[in-house]
Order: sequence, then structure tokens, then C-alpha cells
Amino acid sequence: MFRMSPLSPSAATFERMAHAAFARIPSPFAEHLRDIVVRIEEFADAEALESVGLSDPWELSGLYHGLPLGEQSAWHSGQLPPTITLYRQPLLAEWRATGVDLAALVAHVVIHEVGHHFGLSDADMHALERQAD
Repeated sequence: MFRMSPLSPSAATFERMAHAAFARIPSPFAEHLRDIVVRIEEFADAEALESVGLSDPWELSGLYHGLPLGEQSAWHSGQLPPTITLYRQPLLAEWRATGVDLAALVAHVVIHEVGHHFGLSDADMHALERQAD
């Protein structure tokens, strides 16, 4: 699916993997994801880290920015669209450390952040993952 060169995959490659993950999300969820913007950054900045209670930029691989779907209303029009930011360097580090397929890792992070779009907490998502195992 995605060929990995000996060099680190580019931001464009990460973006293609993220969009491929979105394409696999089934209805009726997919219809609520059309406006989400995907961004690729090397690392989270201090503000992003602080928003999730972290200080080490290597610990954050993705972040959802925006109001969860259940909190959106007409009163929020004019705001920036919801965004999922993937942090390339932490994802590359995890990929190298674990040997997991990079596309699968990116998809996992995308799905996790999509969960936040639907209003799920980290604890909710971890519980769902445990139930699925």
C-alpha cells in the first residue's frame, strides 16, 4: 500500500496515510468527518502539550482540535473547522521502536482522534479497545 523508502516518510506520505484511514471509516460515522482537516507537524508545540497535560513532545503523536460533534451548533459558525494534527517525529520514533506497520500506526492515531470528534474521552476509547481485544 505505502512503500517506505530508507529515508523517513515525508509529511505528504503521512497525510496520504491519514486520508486512507479516513476512507476506511464506515457510515454513518464517515458522513460526520468530511469537514475535518488533517495537518502534519514535526512536534507538538508547548500549547498543544499543555492542553493534554504533557511536557515531552515525544509523548504526543496526535491531537484533535475543535468542538466534539455533540457540542457543535449554529452558534459556533465561523469557527475554524475541526483539525486532527499528527506529529511526525513521535510517530516515526514509535514506528522504529515497535516495528509496527507505519500505516497501521497512523490509522490507529487517526481513529483515536476521530473518537474525540465524536466526544469520546481517552478513558472511553481505551475501554472500547479493551472490549474489542
